[in-house]
Amino acid sequence: MSNQPEIRRLRGHAIAPWLDDIARLRIAVFREWPYLYDGQADDAYEREYLSVYLGSPDSVAVLALDGGRVVGASTGLPLADDPDAFSRPLRAAGLPVAQVFYFGESVLLPGYRGLGVGHAFFDEREAHARALGRFRWTAFCAVDRDADDPRRPPGYRSNDSFWHKRGYARLPGMTAWLPWNEVDRGEVQHPLTFWLRELKDAA
Repeated sequence: MSNQPEIRRLRGHAIAPWLDDIARLRIAVFREWPYLYDGQADDAYEREYLSVYLGSPDSVAVLALDGGRVVGASTGLPLADDPDAFSRPLRAAGLPVAQVFYFGESVLLPGYRGLGVGHAFFDEREAHARALGRFRWTAFCAVDRDADDPRRPPGYRSNDSFWHKRGYARLPGMTAWLPWNEVDRGEVQHPLTFWLRELKDAA
């Protein structure tokens, strides 16, 4: 059994020294179903993708550490500080983007799952958003996959039940589109549907 990881919360530019570790975890974990992310040949792409967290003074990264090694990471920032591709669906629905704190990556190595780290990631990010004092909602989006996709691993269970228990509701039709290199397919546009909860109801 893996050791219980240490949970550490970082804000804004304090994330910088850990950016490469988060990038490596993204590549390793998102290669799994349902993202099937094939990564990029150039590591600079991953760092550039994550640099948005350094540009936002109110961003957060929650790390799971085992003996100083990063085994999990979870990120977030004000949605208004994120690229327009993510805020556009909420703007179209009439939600005030300035009141939404957006949760980005949440990646954890397989050996550390089932130890409560997923709950810790949500607890820490929600606490960070609440402490900022100006957000009504927390939100994230998850990739949509067909239930009968032949690439779906046998026995796979989605995180939907976990997210519902955390108080999040899926918002059908509120969808962002994002391209990435998919395993064995090359670059593909992917739909990601938003999940939302009112922050004032957070525990």
